[in-house]
Amino acid sequence: MILVTGATGNIGSALLRQLHAHGAGPVRGLTRNPARASFPAGVEAVEGDLTRPDTLHAALKGVRAMVLLSGTSTAAGSAAEDGVLTAAREAGVDHVVLVSSIAVQTHPHLACYASIHAAERAVRDSGMDWTILRPTQFASNTLWWAPSVREHSTVRAPFADTGLPVIDPADIAAVARVVLTGPGHRGRTYALTGPQTVTPRRQAAALAAALGREVTFTEISREEAHRDLAAVLGDATAADVLDLMGGDVNEELLAVRDTVRELTGVPARTFEEWAREHAAAFR
Repeated sequence: MILVTGATGNIGSALLRQLHAHGAGPVRGLTRNPARASFPAGVEAVEGDLTRPDTLHAALKGVRAMVLLSGTSTAAGSAAEDGVLTAAREAGVDHVVLVSSIAVQTHPHLACYASIHAAERAVRDSGMDWTILRPTQFASNTLWWAPSVREHSTVRAPFADTGLPVIDPADIAAVARVVLTGPGHRGRTYALTGPQTVTPRRQAAALAAALGREVTFTEISREEAHRDLAAVLGDATAADVLDLMGGDVNEELLAVRDTVRELTGVPARTFEEWAREHAAAFR
């Protein structure tokens, strides 16, 4: 039995579909509300809350491998994650795949990623076999622009011409499927990127092409972007996120890696492909 946590999210939902399509055996998706979950036929929806490890006993029964997304940047989030790993080990899980972040290696000094560092350490020290995936920025982050594109056909973003190797969450899921079901991946850490660097300006153009209408791009200053993000994330986290978006790029963050193709046999998808598939969210 494989347990997928975050089963209704961008990575988890894609992973459930891929595990089911490849006949990976019994699969279970963790969700806080099984009645509202829409999983592939044959995938078991099970109730549980990662912030409350005591709710996971039924979900973990019979599980041999699980996927865990790195937690929030809070002490409470890290404590809950430790509890999840303890519960998994006690239930007999022998392999944990952690979806971490490439920021752990490109920006280890950023405070908002302290819990992700802690999650990696906890997985390595858990007593279970582990594999760590470190993806770069998600293509799906552009869904933040969806209300503005739908209502005004505009995108406002900083760092207009700074390109990052953004990755489709479905490609992260494809790698997770391979490392869950194939040999030779335990004790390994993989950095994952898309196939090319893509600037925010180019992302807006790709959305316009997918929608078949003009989308205006306006570059805003870091200060203006910080005000918008800080209202949601807080001042310090907003500053860290902007560093990763382009304010403090380095060669390692910009590097394109072919890990998706090497592990899955299929090239990582371009942002243009992602935009065409998800165009409905911007209409």
